[in-house]
Amino acid sequence: MKIYEYQAFPNPRRVRMFLAEKGIDGITFEQVNVPEGEHRTDAFKAKNPSATVPLLELDDGAYIGETTAISRYFETVHPEPALMGRTPKEQAAIDMWQRRVEDGLMNAVGAYFHHATPGLGALESYQNKEWGEKNRERAIATMHWLDQELADRQFIAGERFSIADITALCGIDYAKFCEIGIPPAYTNLQRWYDQVSSRPSAGA
Repeated sequence: MKIYEYQAFPNPRRVRMFLAEKGIDGITFEQVNVPEGEHRTDAFKAKNPSATVPLLELDDGAYIGETTAISRYFETVHPEPALMGRTPKEQAAIDMWQRRVEDGLMNAVGAYFHHATPGLGALESYQNKEWGEKNRERAIATMHWLDQELADRQFIAGERFSIADITALCGIDYAKFCEIGIPPAYTNLQRWYDQVSSRPSAGA
């Protein structure tokens, strides 16, 4: 199997963290030069019409795009340790929080990066600074929400580490890259961040 990625980006990091937590190795990684527009070439779009990374290529030649879908594939093939839940209730809770942090943090920071900063330079075909700044506010609001939720539990979706924690960590580090730090008052979120950042997978 092969994963196409651009290592510096947060979504490929989410997949690498997921694989590290699972203890899965033997995957080939091929770098796609996104800043130079390689992801928009006809050759790459023949593999993934969405022109995004990461992209998983299976041994039979099939392709799976989207970070959560790739993670779901590996969760099914290698169910332990379970990062997407065991019981129906746990799976639903993790799906819920995964979606919340992906939208309110990862995607919000991405919108800020692409619209309110130089972003990817010439590759940015459209920018709306007001929209970008609005998403900066949305990312901070999500951090506030998470800080409140983490007052009485260890991890984002409950008492076990999950894919939602991976997404939140990568989202917060993406925010830090964009100079959006965790506000000092958010002590519960900072405690969680310090704990999760110390996991070996965080360096994947």
